[in-house]
Amino acid sequence: MSILVIGEALIDIVSSAGSSDRYAPGGAPANIALGLGRLGADVELLTDVGDDFHGGFFLAHLRESHVRVHARPTGSTSTARALLSADGSAEYEFSLRWDPDASLVDSGDWAAIHVGSIAAFLSPGAGAVDSLLQRGRESSALLSFDPNIRPSIIGDREQALARFESLASRVDVVKLSDVDADWLYPGQSADAQIDRILRLGAKLVALTCGSEDSILSTASARVRVPAEAVKVRDTIGAGDTFMASLVHDLQGARPRLQDMNEDALTHLGENASRRAAITVSRAGADLPWAGEEGA
Repeated sequence: MSILVIGEALIDIVSSAGSSDRYAPGGAPANIALGLGRLGADVELLTDVGDDFHGGFFLAHLRESHVRVHARPTGSTSTARALLSADGSAEYEFSLRWDPDASLVDSGDWAAIHVGSIAAFLSPGAGAVDSLLQRGRESSALLSFDPNIRPSIIGDREQALARFESLASRVDVVKLSDVDADWLYPGQSADAQIDRILRLGAKLVALTCGSEDSILSTASARVRVPAEAVKVRDTIGAGDTFMASLVHDLQGARPRLQDMNEDALTHLGENASRRAAITVSRAGADLPWAGEEGA
């Protein structure tokens, strides 16, 4: 059984003071698909790319990591300029398109379906996300969602919050960063934010807190997992690695999610943190391969 990832693929243009721009494939869902392929999963990506040089480069990059891509290349490929600060953190400027062809995806008995990031909020492609999620809900697939909030793109906060909560109510696993959670639910504690998402219907919520710990929770168990100590090159792809790890480790576990105990949640979090540490120790969204130390 394969894993279907739905979402944007774009070219990251990485800029930092005193250095030439670096060009690299990016986009959170594409990174997650790539990470799953590198971990040995059978993975497909429904996306939207151009028929330009960037699009061809991107498709080759994904296929090298064993991702089967569903797209009709046309026009220009989306881009994101990442502006790196001295501590390795990044701010983004985007030029985007998102209008995938859901008919390219055959009906399948998927182990998991993951949706996320800009593609979950941006029309007209959000309709394809809804359609494929509904097909997943009618199957035994594990459904996951990572909003990866970009306020400058998704617009009005109240509309974005309503969209987030609509999607969170239809999936099994929600992963988000503390920055995402604070934008969605300002002034609330991490525990209160997690509780609210669980009440929407998600069975497992993972909240990552950068270089601090991560929190993984079901309705009956909650754990804090320390981040791996590592020298950070940059943080691009860290959250995507964490998400890919969760999907990889949870595929096929949908019936057992709400019954996971603290030991099981800790194991999930430790795997994800260890894999994310590999990514942040090197430049760009260079997610780990199966067999690498720590992966």
